[in-house]
This record gives sequence, structure tokens and C-alpha cells, in this order.
Amino acid sequence: MARARTAAKSQAVSAAEDTAPVADEIREMTRDAQAVTGEATEEAAEEAVAVAEQAVAATETGVTKATSTIEASQAKFQEGVTKTMKTAEEVVAFNQGNVEAMIKSGQIWTAGLQDLSKQMAASAQASYEEAVAAFKAMTSVKSLKEAVDLQVGFARSAMEKGMSESSKYTDASFKLAEQAIAPISSRMTMVVEKFGKSV
Repeated sequence: MARARTAAKSQAVSAAEDTAPVADEIREMTRDAQAVTGEATEEAAEEAVAVAEQAVAATETGVTKATSTIEASQAKFQEGVTKTMKTAEEVVAFNQGNVEAMIKSGQIWTAGLQDLSKQMAASAQASYEEAVAAFKAMTSVKSLKEAVDLQVGFARSAMEKGMSESSKYTDASFKLAEQAIAPISSRMTMVVEKFGKSV
């Protein structure tokens, strides 16, 4: 047994000596594999960093473009609001001008009608006084011929005065209408000039 042990030991030593170069070779291959793996890992890490940097750069570019687009949109929106406000102010001013023209026209018309009414009242008062005077004169006539002459004179005077007053009131009415329509007419002329240029 001792021999067998020695023989086994000797075989084991011999086998160990035979396997030692193989073990060294395996160790060296393992080291080479670890080095290659380390290099591959470093390359993969460098590639990952490069991809991450590209992603960050692309994100920064996208954010810059989005920011400039938003700023441009805000500027256009502000410009649109400004134009709308200006247009609204112009519409308000235009409508205010129209209302003022209507008010002025109404004032002219009212004042003119008051003047015409006063003239008509004065004319009616004068006609009444003439009629009373004619009636008094009729009551004091002494003959029929004198009464007829007095009546004919009164009728002729009333007719002439009526024609004269009628012509006077017609002229005054036309002048009043022209004066009353003048603010509105001037406003219409302004509208045609302003919007005629736009078209």
C-alpha cells in the first residue's frame, strides 16, 4: 500500500507537472479575456457617454428651438392683441363721432324748429291783430260799398301775407334741413373718404 501510495503520489506529481503548463496557459487566457472584456467594457462605456452627450445636445437644441418658437408666437400674439385693441379704439372713436354728429344734427333741428315756431306764432299773432282791426273797421262802416272794399282789402292783404309767409317758411325749412343734415353729411363724406381708401 505504501508503494501504491507512492506510485499514486508520483503519478499525481507527474500529472500536476504535466498540467502546470496548461494551468498557466488557462490563467494567462483568463487574464487576456479579462483585459479584452475590460477594453470592451471601456469602449461600451465611452460609447454610452457619447450617446448620452448626443442626447443632451439634441435636447438642448430642441429646447432652444421650442423657446424661440414660443417667443415668436408670443410676439405675434401680442402684435395681434395690439392691432385688435387699435381697431377696437378706432371703432369706438368712429361710433362716437357718429353719435356726436346725430346729437349736433338734432340740436340744430330742434333750435331751428323753435325759431320757426316763434316766427309762426308771431305771424299768427299779427294776423289775429289784423283780423280784429278789420272786424272793428267793419263794425264802423257806413255803407255796403265801404264794407265790401274793406273786406276785399283785408282778403287781399291776408292772401299776400299768406303767400309771403308760406314762401318764407318754405325757405326757412329748407335751410333748416340743410343745416341739420350738414353734420351727418360731413360724417358720411368722412366715411367715404376713409373707407374708400381702404378698398
